[in-house]
Amino acid sequence: MAKLPQIHDPRLLVGIDTADDAGVYLLNEETALIQTLDFFTPIVDDPYLFGQIAAANSLSDVYAMGGKPLTAMNIVTFPVCKLSAEVLLAILSGGQQKIAEAGAVMVGGHTIDDDEPKYGLSVTGVAHPAKILTNAGARPGDVLVLTKAIGTGVLYTALRAELFPQGVAAAAQSMAQLNRYAAEVMAHYPVHACTDITGFGLLGHAYEMASASEVDLEFDSRAIPLLPEAAEAAEMGLIPAGAYANREYLKSVEFHSAVPVNLQDLLFDPQTSGGLLISLPGCEASGFLQQARAAGVLVAACIGSVTGKGTGKIHVK
Repeated sequence: MAKLPQIHDPRLLVGIDTADDAGVYLLNEETALIQTLDFFTPIVDDPYLFGQIAAANSLSDVYAMGGKPLTAMNIVTFPVCKLSAEVLLAILSGGQQKIAEAGAVMVGGHTIDDDEPKYGLSVTGVAHPAKILTNAGARPGDVLVLTKAIGTGVLYTALRAELFPQGVAAAAQSMAQLNRYAAEVMAHYPVHACTDITGFGLLGHAYEMASASEVDLEFDSRAIPLLPEAAEAAEMGLIPAGAYANREYLKSVEFHSAVPVNLQDLLFDPQTSGGLLISLPGCEASGFLQQARAAGVLVAACIGSVTGKGTGKIHVK
């Protein structure tokens, strides 16, 4: 996209400049429009569960911007001569269930015949212009809160190898959970920045936040929640290719020598439908964590801090 002409519009509140989770366009003094889309190939065998996960992943971008999803449109490619229509129905039904859980409305979509099934959503949401969250507002002294455990990439790799079934089941449950409940709690706190953790892994999206905010971050590796059996899967070497690509790209990350290699790999592990990474004042963290857990968030943990102004450097202790 760097080779395309730059877009300048005074109503474009969030564009592509800071690699944020969604675009935001000002409609009027009271309403900003949030737009996003995402789709991918199946990561689980159950088509209904795949639909749930893909929909939750797509809806997450609106929550990361502090918004409320309103409408969603299905994006589908499907091999009509290889798989039955019942499989497609199950995928769409899983997506519909999550759209309804989000309080949004499915208004259609587009489907094409393709050799490989893919599914996701184009989602439209809204928020008050003054309450839009981006990844560019983290401030020195903030703490960093994560609302889901990590490890979905290595556990998906384990699924293909028919290993670690308990971890795979926990990963599926986590990926299918909406970030709606964390976002609703977040609306009651003075959050400075937010992003959701997906394909670039925890450290990749943390770097985007640090770089956009012009700050440096520090993470406590012992505080970062991991999905069950994720550490064992990583220790066995079940590392997806995306994790190596993320590590290669993120040259500004420094690890303490005591951080084990398998944990380092998990911090680069590409996530699907991961949690929110939230930067908020330290004095607010305890209350946020308590309310998030009471709201049904499966995991909520304080995992690091904003150490000061900087250039996006990350230290993992």
